[in-house]
Amino acid sequence: QARLVESGGGLVQAGGSLRLSCAAPRTILSVFTSNTKGWYRQVPGKERELVATLGYGGETNYADSVKGRFTISRDNTKRTVYLQMNSLQPEDTGVYYCNHRTPAGHDSWGQGTQVTVIS
Repeated sequence: QARLVESGGGLVQAGGSLRLSCAAPRTILSVFTSNTKGWYRQVPGKERELVATLGYGGETNYADSVKGRFTISRDNTKRTVYLQMNSLQPEDTGVYYCNHRTPAGHDSWGQGTQVTVIS
């Protein structure tokens, strides 16, 4: 499993922005680029839900609730995936988890970072 280190969560007022980062410092470049990267979030009492994914070819997929507000991107040289979150709303509150999925379907997860949006 890849070791994923997340950062960037915090407390923000509604309408504000945050950028989450997920670094994979021990992952070799070829593995990093071949993995599908994603961000998921979870709130107490609910299942973890997909927020955004970024595929090998650069294709992206977003949950309907974040389309037009969130952007997933990557920096291969830094082995890092980002989630830029704009126009945050209280319903965006949750613990955000970074995910890497190999072409064979094996998952690695970050430790999670808390995002709290207050109105």
